Amino acid sequence: MSLNIDLHSHSSCSDGVLPPAQVAARAHAQGVDWWSLSDHDETSGLAEAAAAARALGLGFIPGVEISVTFCERTIHVLGLHIDPDQPDLNAGLAGIRRSRFERAGEIAERLRDCGIDGAYEGALRHVDNPDLISRVHFARHLLEQGHCKSLQQAFDRYLGEGKRAFVPTRWPSLESAVAWIRAASGKAVIAHPGRYRYTPLQFDALFDAFKALGGSGLEVVSSGHTPAQCDHYARVAQAYGFEASRGSDFHAPGTPRAELGRVPPLPDGLVPVWRDWI
Repeated sequence: MSLNIDLHSHSSCSDGVLPPAQVAARAHAQGVDWWSLSDHDETSGLAEAAAAARALGLGFIPGVEISVTFCERTIHVLGLHIDPDQPDLNAGLAGIRRSRFERAGEIAERLRDCGIDGAYEGALRHVDNPDLISRVHFARHLLEQGHCKSLQQAFDRYLGEGKRAFVPTRWPSLESAVAWIRAASGKAVIAHPGRYRYTPLQFDALFDAFKALGGSGLEVVSSGHTPAQCDHYARVAQAYGFEASRGSDFHAPGTPRAELGRVPPLPDGLVPVWRDWI
């Protein structure tokens, strides 16, 4: 019987809605055998997550999702099986959190220009960790106040790239993120590549650079991927010799497409990123 492995999820320590222990409980209830908490640019929830998983008999792999700028666009790199106490990793993540804090103030100003006052304070009501205030928290405030009918509409109207309240941010380089993950004894994995708006040539540059820097894997199966994209990135993983990962990118209950443990299995013929840990 194959194991149900989900190596991408978020808690209220970043932009999820459940505390780490509740994410662990939900993963267990959904039949997940091995699970990773991979909050954005933050590792503060990993100790709670590990303890909860241990009490449930749930396999746990500590993770993080790092924001990176590559070819003038934002991408995310998962660090899996990391040492969360590694100094280089922690210093790098602290720098990203400072950038997020500064960006939040600018987003609030742009929303004020759109006639929406009090957005910063409103977003904070949806945040457990003020250092990790993000566009999702602003979107939840906009939805709550009736400025949009869904989180997606908040991005389409205000917060998405090129929209009125979008604030571009230069995140760390791909080289830095991979170096921090490797220093923390982890494996670097490109998260949900199907979400990135790159040309084929830019994707080739991304995969070439990632491979050369010591990147390990590709998130082939993600809740954000269509079946065709899963097949495509399976071929990419084979072509580049990447290991393959699987994750729901869970943020909150009530989103069936991104429920813990509910994504398809890895396609045949791939080397799973967890082969050395499980």
